[in-house]
Amino acid sequence: MPIYEYRRPNGTTFEVMQKMSDDPLTEDPETGVPVTRVLHAPAIHFKGKGFHNTDYGTKRRNKESEKAAGDGAAKTEAKAAEKKSESKKADAKSSSASSSSAKKQG
Repeated sequence: MPIYEYRRPNGTTFEVMQKMSDDPLTEDPETGVPVTRVLHAPAIHFKGKGFHNTDYGTKRRNKESEKAAGDGAAKTEAKAAEKKSESKKADAKSSSASSSSAKKQG
């Protein structure tokens, strides 16, 4: 059951747990003073054209974000490995070139 907030004329508020099908209160159950229901904006964030994102995530969205994060880490690791292999090849070429030039001089 949802909790509704009501405001008294003096500005103080109180909360009441009611069914959604119940009529809103018109007076305070304790004092009998007239009250009005306080309305709050819903928690919703618009993202993109025609889509909305609430504060509650879904399992699918969590899996997609984990996969994207994993793919990004895998790509970074692959680039680092590629750079290492390129630097090893360059070192091998430079060492073989220096050893062949040393042979020619000797």
